[in-house]
Amino acid sequence: MKSFRSAFEDTSPIIVGYLPLAVTFGLFAVSQGFHWWWAVLTAMCVYSGALEFILVALYTGGASLATVATASFFVSFRHIFYGLSVPISPVKPLARLYVIHALTDETYALLSSPAAKTFTGARIFWCQLLCHSTWVAGVAVGALAGTYISGDLTWLAFTLTALFVCMSIDALKASSQPWLLGAIALACSLIFLWLAPEYTMIGSLLTYACISLIVGKTE
Repeated sequence: MKSFRSAFEDTSPIIVGYLPLAVTFGLFAVSQGFHWWWAVLTAMCVYSGALEFILVALYTGGASLATVATASFFVSFRHIFYGLSVPISPVKPLARLYVIHALTDETYALLSSPAAKTFTGARIFWCQLLCHSTWVAGVAVGALAGTYISGDLTWLAFTLTALFVCMSIDALKASSQPWLLGAIALACSLIFLWLAPEYTMIGSLLTYACISLIVGKTE
């Protein structure tokens, strides 16, 4: 119980931030034709806010498996390094796989902080479980609410666009050449939208990734 209470205090700011976004995703998934239990299952297994929104849009849009795999790779590639670098040695071996699975940007920031060096294995596990449970519960509430709301909820599709706009702004702020990379991203999207609309996401992502790597090496 001591580990649980400590973990709850550690994760309370994350929990407060997760709830509204999780409810929104649940509503969004149902509005796009998902059954409520599919939304909950996605929250349990995928557990990646941005990727979950993308998967719903790709699924309802009839995207190919290659498109889904490419988008998933680029959106969640950073999680590979999260799993390799997060301190999980205090966690019992059987619980380590779940702790790695439940890593998000927020929990990684928490567990990789200097204060987390004193965390016990139980405290780390509870941190992950509390955040994950909050996300799943929020999605369930939103999805169930969406099934009983008679109004048109398709307007919630704007949340995916808004999410990517916010992510793009954060990425540009972190770059030393924001205007250049922003122009390259826009150009890649427009070119593939014109030449091969059905491969816009894959083509623009791959092209932008290659160009940004070259630009990064020349800095």
